[in-house]
Amino acid sequence: MNYNNFQLDTAAHDKELFLSSAFPALMRKVYVWMTLALVLTGATAYGVATSPGLLMALATNKVLFFGLVIAEFALVFGVSGAINRLSLTTATLMFVAYSVINGALLSFIFLAYTMSSITSVFFITAGTFAAMAIFGYTTKKDLTSIGRLLFMALIGIIIATIVNMFIGSEGMSMIISYVGVFVFVGLTAYDSQKIKEMLLSQGAGGEQGQKLALLGALTLYLDFINLFIYLLRILGSKRD
Repeated sequence: MNYNNFQLDTAAHDKELFLSSAFPALMRKVYVWMTLALVLTGATAYGVATSPGLLMALATNKVLFFGLVIAEFALVFGVSGAINRLSLTTATLMFVAYSVINGALLSFIFLAYTMSSITSVFFITAGTFAAMAIFGYTTKKDLTSIGRLLFMALIGIIIATIVNMFIGSEGMSMIISYVGVFVFVGLTAYDSQKIKEMLLSQGAGGEQGQKLALLGALTLYLDFINLFIYLLRILGSKRD
């Protein structure tokens, strides 16, 4: 065996070891971190919603409210854009902080919708998300082109939402919600496939693999939350 063949055999062996041990562990971490973030968000949202003082502070203090919104955007873009420069501990703490802040801002859904409808829509979201995540993970079809189209549609949703903030059209809001469900159902499948391929291409575990898994968890967390919100707008029963 010459040296080049030895290198190829060694690389193939390392890849096989990664696929048999590190890769499944990293994929589990993606969903464990995502689930823990959802639990934190839900617990925070309920805790704030059942605390009149905290809820009043959020509703009346514009500096606090917009400060949390800015912090939320800063954290999600910070983790996404600087994941390679951050330590795993720092990135994890930022993800946790984002989950808590997002929960505080989502606390108002408990005032707008009944608890029973929030619960039922959550389970509908979980079932839909699981089905599309499994599809994205197992399908042999390349979803890259679909992902690009969905991303463009997402930009359109953002623009339409901003415009509707000034128009205040209930009809447009409902159309945006239906389109939003379609977009995030598709993005769940696309992101699941992308995360799988990203971790496979990494080819090794260690801190870098852990950080990529954390980034994947954040991506799927955002898909789940947005899908839940749009489904809630369509299916949720509002309080009298």
